[in-house]
Amino acid sequence: MRSIRVTSLALGGLVLLSGPVLAAEMLRKETPPEPDQVVQRMCDYLKSLNQFSYRAEVTDDRVYSGGKKLQYAFELETFVERPNKLRVNAEGDRVDKQFFYDGKTLTLYSPAAKVYATVEAPPEIEGALEKADKDLKLRVALADLASPKLCEHLAKGQRHALSVGPSRVRGVPTDHLAFDRNDIQFQVWIETGPKPLPRKIVITQKNLPASPQWTAVLQDWNVSPPLKPGLFTFEAPAGVRKIKFVSVQPPAAPVPAIPPAKTGG
Repeated sequence: MRSIRVTSLALGGLVLLSGPVLAAEMLRKETPPEPDQVVQRMCDYLKSLNQFSYRAEVTDDRVYSGGKKLQYAFELETFVERPNKLRVNAEGDRVDKQFFYDGKTLTLYSPAAKVYATVEAPPEIEGALEKADKDLKLRVALADLASPKLCEHLAKGQRHALSVGPSRVRGVPTDHLAFDRNDIQFQVWIETGPKPLPRKIVITQKNLPASPQWTAVLQDWNVSPPLKPGLFTFEAPAGVRKIKFVSVQPPAAPVPAIPPAKTGG
C-alpha cells in the first residue's frame, strides 16, 4: 500500500512540476500570423515571378452509392511564363490531358484519345483562364496560381479565416491556414521564409454528399526554370485528330450507384 501512495505522490509531483514548464513554453510561442496577410505574401511573391514551374501530386475523392468514397490520384506538371504562357500536363487514374496556352490560343490535347481542340484566346493568362472557365467549362487544376488576381479568387465568398499554426509539408516549414466559405472549406500550407510558396492545398466540398476532398501536394518548385522553345505551343503528333470544343452545361450530379472507372475522366 505504501508503494502505491509513493507512486501516486511521485506522479503528482511530476504533474505539478510540468505545469510551470508548459506555461513558460506557451508564453514563448509567437502570436500566429494573420491568415489573410500570409496569403497576400504568397500572392505577391508568385505575381513577382516572371516564370516558374512545379509538380503536384493530387488526390480526388469520388462519391458513389450510400456515401461511399474512393480516392483517385494524378500528377501535374506546370510551367508558367508571364504574361501570357501556360503549360499543364496531367496524368493519372482518371485523366491524361495536356493544356497549352501560348498567348494566342488555348489547346487541350488527349494523348490517349489522340484528339485535340484549339480556340483563340485573350492575350494574357487571366483572360485566357476566364475564357476557358466561362465559355468552355474547362477548369485547369491549380492554374489560378499563375493568375495576377489569385488573391481575389481566393477571397471570394470568404466567411472565416484561421491560422492553424506552424506545420511541415515533406520537411518544408509552413504556415497552415484555413478559410471557410458557404460551399467549401479551403486549407493551404504556405512555406515560411523568403519564398512563401504554396506547399499543400486541401479543398473540402461541404455541401456535397460525404463532403469529398481534393488535395494537392506541391513540390519541385523552380522560380527560374529552363523553359525550352516551343514548350507552350502545341504541335499535333502524327495520327492525332483535331476536333471542336463543345460548350456544355454542367448537369446536376446525382451520386452514382457504382464507383467511377479509373479511365475516361
